[in-house]
Amino acid sequence: MQLRELGRTGLKVSALCLGTMTWGEQNTEAEAHAQMDYAVENGVNFFDAAEMYPVPPKAETQGRTEAYIGSWFKKSGKRDKIILATKVAGVMNGASVVAHLRDGTGHLNKKNIMAAVEDSLKRLQTDVIDLYQLHAPDRSVNCFGQLGYKHNTDEIPVPLEETLEALQELMKAGKVRFIGVSNETPWGVMRFLELANMKTLPRMASVQNPYNLLNRSYEVGLAEISIREQCGLLAYSPLAFGVLSGKYLNGARPPKGRLTLYARFQRYTGPQAEAATKRYVKIANDAGLDPAQMAIAFVNSRDFVTSNIIGATTLEQLKSNIGSIKINLQPDVMNAIDAVHREISNPCP
Repeated sequence: MQLRELGRTGLKVSALCLGTMTWGEQNTEAEAHAQMDYAVENGVNFFDAAEMYPVPPKAETQGRTEAYIGSWFKKSGKRDKIILATKVAGVMNGASVVAHLRDGTGHLNKKNIMAAVEDSLKRLQTDVIDLYQLHAPDRSVNCFGQLGYKHNTDEIPVPLEETLEALQELMKAGKVRFIGVSNETPWGVMRFLELANMKTLPRMASVQNPYNLLNRSYEVGLAEISIREQCGLLAYSPLAFGVLSGKYLNGARPPKGRLTLYARFQRYTGPQAEAATKRYVKIANDAGLDPAQMAIAFVNSRDFVTSNIIGATTLEQLKSNIGSIKINLQPDVMNAIDAVHREISNPCP
């Protein structure tokens, strides 16, 4: 397993990060424990969670994912082997990301951040979170496939400086080691970094945004920031909700597939996505590669990616995903991938 530095923190995280958002919804506690056991045995030292998980978010299941990680820490005694990341939910586009958390008042102010951290620490059965991330901006942004930016002049988001000051307090208290953002824009990342430099506030170490063969929009503005500012990408959805495995092609809906079970997961569907996926699957098949492994290996190969967040609902899927780390895509495969991207660019931004 490759290790890569997380920003300027000095921490070395595995190039593959274990995603957890299905635990407590599609996966049982025992299945979650089995995934953590296998991942660690195969060199993964980085887990990513969130207070709002599992997904889809529901009041009756909220927090189960973190609780499963906590019970694994207690059972395995391997907390010191893991770089642990989780996230505070917030408000985006004028609405709470998770309305049932803190009575729907999820702004990224000191009160909410402090409450969120304490609850996460209890569920995780740990004294410290290695990487604490803002799950979404506190302001209106283009996110989750939105296009056509419309500025909301009426909203009053929590000032970024106030959020950083709250996070700094947690770091001084020893409850959080480092911080990061998620679903953020180039303006947001650079503004956070600027404030850190100007005000002697903590520096964002990472950006957790979507990145995959159907959505390479990160390359347009954020990739350069990641490299020049040493604030790398933690890429989520490398398989585009499983679409890039090819299992949903031609209208197929496998019984336990996420797109089959949950109508909300439509971001990576549509005629252009289907057309591009068919071509990517053919590239993989022609090269003797598994389509899912090729898609993950592509993300692994990007120099602005610090870690690639892989999620699985079965142990076999996890084994395949982790196996992608051994794959080096040859120039002819990369050229074929780029040819598709030129013709069907970012069908699912």
